[in-house]
Amino acid sequence: MSLPTTAYVRFDSGVEEIQPNEQQLIDETVESMARVNRFMFEKHRHAIRDAHAKSHGILRGELHVYPNLPAHLAQGMFRQPRVYPVIIRLSSAPGSIDSDTQSAVKGMAVKIIGVEGRKFLPDQTDEVTQDFLLVNDTIIPTGDIKSYHDMQLRQEKVFIHAPEVVTTLLTEAGTLVNQALDAVGIKKEIPLVVPPHPHNHILGETFTTLGAIRFGDYVSKISVAPLSANVQALAGEQVKITDQAGWRDLVVDFFRAQGAEYELRAQLCTDLQAMPVEDAAVDWPQDQSPYQPLGKIVIPAQEAFSPARRAFADDVLSFNPFHCLPEHLPLGSINRARIQAYETSTAYRHRMNAQPRLEPRDINELPD
Repeated sequence: MSLPTTAYVRFDSGVEEIQPNEQQLIDETVESMARVNRFMFEKHRHAIRDAHAKSHGILRGELHVYPNLPAHLAQGMFRQPRVYPVIIRLSSAPGSIDSDTQSAVKGMAVKIIGVEGRKFLPDQTDEVTQDFLLVNDTIIPTGDIKSYHDMQLRQEKVFIHAPEVVTTLLTEAGTLVNQALDAVGIKKEIPLVVPPHPHNHILGETFTTLGAIRFGDYVSKISVAPLSANVQALAGEQVKITDQAGWRDLVVDFFRAQGAEYELRAQLCTDLQAMPVEDAAVDWPQDQSPYQPLGKIVIPAQEAFSPARRAFADDVLSFNPFHCLPEHLPLGSINRARIQAYETSTAYRHRMNAQPRLEPRDINELPD
């Protein structure tokens, strides 16, 4: 269902609203994340991402932008029908290397190669990549910088200041065991609000950007949904994960035998009250503004987790929502915090692992 163009909120400087004490909250959040990064480096003797640390598959494919998109969808990099090479990284959300038997939000990072135009980040204006980072949920529970700041500082206490037994006593819901928290006196500071994330087949999931992004003249969320019959059939399918690397094994086994197609879609904002930019914890109602197709991602059969490909994706590549055209700039306080957070984390990870920071200009830079 396509609405009249006049129904969509136009992007302008008034769409975003700086939050009280925002920069202080961002600084404190990033400092906390950096302390956790250093802790995880000492634990693993290897620097990992502060979120989505564990990869489950690294895929090469193509994005086919659909021809004849209506004017409200022919925005930014979608103005013309094109075929772009893409690199896709599937992951779990925690900033630690956990067993796949634990419940966790899943992520899909899409790096599109060959996108022309000056990019947002000042030191990467001439790069040719556009990244979209998505998760298999339509909200982030800590949807503004104040909520995220408070959650991050509580999480730091668990990672660093609680005894090791506390960090290992996790329920399937991903929340800490009450008795263990009581023992270290921080029970009341840890809200047990993280619901269990079902063990649905990762390749049947629909993934959505964390909060709003600019969509040329408009404001939107972006999603990636199963399109080909083989992955549509996996939607909602519950799987039993019994191994440390169970998700990787599912992805590798699938793509060793077959390819898949997914659809890239946009949900345009029609009402800043019902579909707020500054609170990413609000689910935008699809009956008010449904997702509309932009193009399809075609992924051929391949080896999805070779040692060379895993090392390239985990240690060399950076997936950053601000690897973007200004026309696709992430919006809202939770995203404004990510500008500083991603830069700090990426710089630390590459320095400690003695790896170059590389934005690919050719899909053949991704190893087989």
